[in-house]
Parts: sequence; C-alpha cells; structure tokens
Amino acid sequence: MSTYFQTGRDVPEVSLSGAFSCANLPGSDTLISLGAEIVGNGMVRDVVRGGRLSGEREGDIARYLSSSWADQWIGEADLLVDMAHVLMLKEQGIIEEVHARALLQGLVRLHHDGLPDAVYDPEFEDVHAGIETYLTGMVGPDAGGRLHVGRSRNDEVATCMRLRLRDELLALILEVVQLREVLLAVASTHVESVMPGFTHLQHAQPTTLAHHLLAYAVAFERDTGRLLDAYRRVNRSPLGAAAFASTGYPIDRESTAARLGFSGLLENSMDAVSGRDFALESLAAVTILMTTASRLAEELVIWSSQLVGFVDLDDRYCSTSSIMPQKKNPDTLELLRARAASVSGELAAALGIVKGLPQAYNRDLQQLSPHLWRGMDETRASVRILSGAIESARFVTERMAAEAGRGGSTATEMADTLVREFGLPFRTAHHVVARAVRHGRLDAAGLEEAAHEMAGISLAERGMDQARVEQALDPLESVRVRRVPGGPAPEAVRAHLAVLSSRAARDSEFVAHESALVRQAIDGLVQTVREEIR
Repeated sequence: MSTYFQTGRDVPEVSLSGAFSCANLPGSDTLISLGAEIVGNGMVRDVVRGGRLSGEREGDIARYLSSSWADQWIGEADLLVDMAHVLMLKEQGIIEEVHARALLQGLVRLHHDGLPDAVYDPEFEDVHAGIETYLTGMVGPDAGGRLHVGRSRNDEVATCMRLRLRDELLALILEVVQLREVLLAVASTHVESVMPGFTHLQHAQPTTLAHHLLAYAVAFERDTGRLLDAYRRVNRSPLGAAAFASTGYPIDRESTAARLGFSGLLENSMDAVSGRDFALESLAAVTILMTTASRLAEELVIWSSQLVGFVDLDDRYCSTSSIMPQKKNPDTLELLRARAASVSGELAAALGIVKGLPQAYNRDLQQLSPHLWRGMDETRASVRILSGAIESARFVTERMAAEAGRGGSTATEMADTLVREFGLPFRTAHHVVARAVRHGRLDAAGLEEAAHEMAGISLAERGMDQARVEQALDPLESVRVRRVPGGPAPEAVRAHLAVLSSRAARDSEFVAHESALVRQAIDGLVQTVREEIR
C-alpha cells in the first residue's frame, strides 16, 4: 500500500461508546448481523440505502454497482479524511465532544489494525459506505450516524483520490529521478565509447553511448516535469464541497485541508466534486512517460539481439524458451512495451468517461478510478524494471565501435571537412561525397574523381590527400569535432552530465521536501486524534 497510509503503533487501549471494546471488535462475520441491527429489521446492511430504498440487491446488481477493487487503493486514505472531518466538526461545535470522541476512537483503532475485508464487500456500493457501516457497528448509531454531517460521498471520494494519487505521484517522481540517475551514471563511464547513431534505423553518424543515453535522460527529465506539474494541481482539497453546492453547516475547509497536508483548496464546490482533470493530467503524464520508456526498451531489445549485439542484459531480466535451449529473451522489456500500450488505453478510457459528463457529479466517474490506479501501478513497476535492466546491463562497446564507421556514417564529416578546409559550398560538398559513396570509393582517389564529375574541380590541387581523408572518416574524430552544447564530443557530454546531475538532485530534493510536509501533516493529524481520545 501507500507510503503515507501505513498504520502506526502505540495506540492506547480505549473503550468505545458502542457495544464493543477494542479487545472485542466485530470481524467480517459479525458485521453482517451487526449491520442489519444498525439499520433496522428487514433493511439492507448498507447504512446509506436504509432510508430511501428497500430490499436487498441481488448479487449481480451489487457487484455491478460496487467499486470494491478500486477502493482498495483509497480505503486507508478514507480513514484519514474521516479523522480530519470529525476533528473539524467537533472544533466547530457541529457535533458534541462525546460523539466525536467515540468516532475518533473507532477510527484510530481501524487505522492501527488496518481495515477489515468486510468494508470492501461488494454489497456496499463503495468503501465509504462500508467504513461508515462498520464504524457505526463499533460505536453505535447515535455517534456513527454523525460521521457524515456536512459532507457527501462526492467530496469524500474526490479527497481520498487526491490523497492517494498525491502519494503515488511523489513515489513515481522519485523513481523516475532514480532512473535518470542510473542513466547518468552509466553515461559517465561511456563518454568516449563510440557507437553508430541511427536515423530510419540506418547508420547515420557516429556518436557515443553516453550521448545516446543522455537523450533519454533529458526526455525523462521532461517527464519528471510533467509529473511535478500534475502533483501541484492534485495537491488541493475538495473536502467541504459536499454533494456539489457545499453545506449550510459552519465547516472549516481550511482546517481539514491543512490537516491532510494539502497546499490549498479547490475554490468552486461544483468543480471540486466533479472535476477529474487532475486524474486525466496524471494519466496523460504517465502515458507520455511510458512512451519514453517503451522507446528505450525497444532499443535495448534490438541491441540485445545477436544481429546487433550492443548489450548483454542481466539474466534476471530475461527468459528462455520452453523448446529452444539456446534462447535468452528480453521478456521484461517486451512486456514493458506492451504495458505502455495498456497505460495509453487507460488514458483513452478515462478521457472517454469524462468527456460527455454534465456538471456536477455523475456515477460514471466511479469507472474512471480503476483506469487511474492501473495506469499508476503499471507505470511505477515499469520504471523500476527499466532502471534495474539498464543498471545491470553490460554494454558491448567493442561491438559498438566496430559498427561506428560502417555504412558511410562518417560521410557527413567528410562533407563538412570539404566545406571548412577546402572552401566548397556545402551542397557541392554533399554531392561530391554522395557520388563517391555511390561509386563505393570514399577515399582520396574516389573523392577526386567525384569532384571532377560533380563540380569540375580538383581536390588534390586544394591540398586534399589520403591522410586528411582518413582523419575525416575516423568515427572518433567525427565525434570530437562536435563540441557545441548538446553534442557528442566528450567535453560537451561531460558538461551536460554535470547540469543534468544537478537538476536530478534538485528534483529529488523537491520530492523529499514535499514528502516531509505530507508526512508531517498526516502524523500531526493522527497524533491530534490520539490526544483527543486519551
């Protein structure tokens, strides 16, 4: 489960105002009869349904309405929201201290012991109803019936989603930063490891392994930025918006927001409960991130083939064949490519759910949550896999170097040399080198012949000789002359590594700072509740 929703210890033994003590709380078996007693004979167990609706729902209907799978993600967050809400109700004089104390005693016990499976029973429409029913069974209907004063499940679920998503985003951002750091560490050891660069999967120009890896490091840095932007918008409190039109009770929204570690409020109560752009933005950010990860995974798959042979992946990240004993297959990276498509599908589904909804809350939004949580879960797992695969891989630099100059990949530098040192217009130089390549003679004699053919000039008369041609065609020389910022020359790469390392440290520090603020707020909330019940 979540980092910030782990249960604590050192909870004092308390007596509850209901029929049960902490030493004898109802389990899931007891809840069935207990819930029926709470809401009255012949009525449903779910405390929410009892007044307006009658009769038990059949299994298919109950399961169809239930959000039990997605609610596993937010159950513990709901307890924190309940604690902050009850404290505020007491402080505002909306409920009496005796009732607040009973509710807080039950909530602390559930927070300490963990939520029972019973609260996720599909016969409850959601975990919020399950917790309220279970808690009412613990503390009695007089106290339990006051838990929901001044709020709706609409603002409750939106708050719980933001709490958990905030946690997931912070954890994911840190994992992406760690992936960037792995790329930087590997790159730092391969600043002069020459390899072919490709366009259209054809040999194009020489580069270095460090330069290639930094291309992904900067892409993942942009992914980090998108996640950070999403986090800032996620970290706002909708609590107190109620169904959509707020409430007539004198609640204190700022108090609950602060206790839950939010940076501020969502200002419009209708938007607070019905807006899901925070989830869409987060899914969009992880979809782009997974697209970046999939591209890197694809290259590692290609590079690990016997045909290319640029990388040897650690056996832990590979599988073998059930029939072909020689096989070493990069299965984890292949699955990452597939999961990138799955995350993209989660975003598409979420967009489709939201796009046609009028204000304010509609039950369709319940279907968005599974897509959000699956997208986050797949992404976090994939980032960790990719980071480990790169960190443990052995890059075959001798094979890369052997391929660096093949396929005419240094022809561009040859043309540039004709421009810089022998005064040719670039297009003329391009044509001369291209014709020499066409004739299969990229040497001094071949270039001389091509120069006569294409431009009616003599390169030999301008001082071109075989030694200068060989220097221009050297892959390492081709790399070294590309010193401009962002280029593959060793000094350019080293300078870029220093900048990227600094920015990775900055992002890591931001996550640590925000995590500490959230942890401080949540710990403070739980501590305040414990003090209230002593």
